[in-house]
Amino acid sequence: MQTQYKYCAFICLFVLLVAHTCNAQTDIAGSIYGAFSTSPQGGGTSQTQSDAAGGLLEIQHIFLPAMSFEVTYSYNRADQSYIPTFSAVPANVCLPGPGCAATSPLIPTSFPANAQEFTADWIPSKTKGALRPFGVLGGGVLMVVPSGGQSYTYTVTEPVFVFGLGMDWARWKRVGLRFQYRGNLYSAPLLTTQYASTGSLMLTNEPMVGVYFRLP
Repeated sequence: MQTQYKYCAFICLFVLLVAHTCNAQTDIAGSIYGAFSTSPQGGGTSQTQSDAAGGLLEIQHIFLPAMSFEVTYSYNRADQSYIPTFSAVPANVCLPGPGCAATSPLIPTSFPANAQEFTADWIPSKTKGALRPFGVLGGGVLMVVPSGGQSYTYTVTEPVFVFGLGMDWARWKRVGLRFQYRGNLYSAPLLTTQYASTGSLMLTNEPMVGVYFRLP
């Protein structure tokens, strides 16, 4: 884990040095967001990721409106719940419904977890007065780490595709507000050997608001 942090810090420092050399405009931003994920099914498993709040740190560099880039780090809770689908339940198990006198509903198995994400993104933008609308297109690495201490669990690392839209409002000379939506598309993380993978993609939607600081 420490290696990941060191790698991210190296990338950030390198990009800052290049931006300074090229006289680029550099912004540092922090945002809070809500993470809302789809619930994929497949392979006899139905999977749910809990909704959660999170935080995002960004370093953006605007060389030209069409040549703007950023590196980001984000963190949020990502508790996973798994439950077998009806087709995966053995025939001798009595599911709730007519003709089943004594039944107990299937209870999802939950695994507390944290998600960390590192990305590098292309940020095309257009300044209009105090407003700067921009797009987001990029990718990186998502790490989902179990935090409950259960047996038969392991950390999952997946590539992630990132897309979105945003708007900067230059409220003050060097400080402004940033509003954006980011979508994260990746393989649904399987944190345990007790279930089969859904083999499906999971989409996490992240509406967010934050503050950016423009460096001299």
